[in-house]
Amino acid sequence: MNIGFIGLGNMGSAAARNLQRAGFALTVHDIRREAADKLIAQGAVWASSPAAVMAQADIVITMVFGPSQIEEVLRGDQGLLAGDCTGKVWIDMTTSGPPLMRELGAAFTQRGGLPVGSPVTGSIDSAIRGDMILFVCGADEAVARARPALEAMGEIRLVGAHGNGYVAKLVNNQLWLVHAAAIGEAMVTAKKAGLEPEVWWAAMKGGAAESFVMQHDVPSIFAGHYDPSFRLELCLKDLGLIDDLVVDMGTRSELTQATHARFKEAAQRYGPEAGEMSVCRLIEEDSGLTLRVAGDWTPPWEVKHPQEAA
Repeated sequence: MNIGFIGLGNMGSAAARNLQRAGFALTVHDIRREAADKLIAQGAVWASSPAAVMAQADIVITMVFGPSQIEEVLRGDQGLLAGDCTGKVWIDMTTSGPPLMRELGAAFTQRGGLPVGSPVTGSIDSAIRGDMILFVCGADEAVARARPALEAMGEIRLVGAHGNGYVAKLVNNQLWLVHAAAIGEAMVTAKKAGLEPEVWWAAMKGGAAESFVMQHDVPSIFAGHYDPSFRLELCLKDLGLIDDLVVDMGTRSELTQATHARFKEAAQRYGPEAGEMSVCRLIEEDSGLTLRVAGDWTPPWEVKHPQEAA
């Protein structure tokens, strides 16, 4: 089985490498040719366009920045829909809006293809290890065809009809980003009140305050790099999509709006390329103290795949 992979950023290149480890032949494309170099060195074949990937692959996987990029990959002059989609499986792992992805999925189906939504949650280290969670949606036949590739990249969580995976991803990120914005306030308050960050962290884990941010992201604050593997510009893109979903559904979102404002402030102060947890750096700096903690805090992008770590 030949798998095509389009979008070789931090997460995409790690996921594509796991497909290689699983023994799949890989055809790759990215807007940056150099992004494919390491995969090509491991045997992947370069394709000059999404349509060229479609021509060579049985399954095509896309993982690009956001809605405008995935629409171009599908509908551009050399997009997937310009090729023969008959019998092909398209797995999309992009964070995007549900209405657009349902529309693109229907267009792919009309061309004889089988669309599967599979946006992901986790971080760069989970992509490297191959244990990121996949919010998988689509028709049973499409998911069954996609399953071997999906299982090589992460843990499948079935969420129903095509489009539902994007809903799951956005409300997942809604909670994640609220937690990320709030945790800096708690850490700074605790330190000012006499509870040192490392003691606070040990006490909080496993209790009612528990979250992915608590377990995974606090060390990036301790280390002072704030995890640049996921940038503030990506957080703001996701928050914009969350805003759209909330407006469409007519639900209250005061906490989400406050979180969005905090991330905008962080991007204005530190730049859109700064790490996601820079949203906590704001509170830290404005309080006049530091949350640095000495320790061997392995950056998530330096985590090894189990085969390489052995």
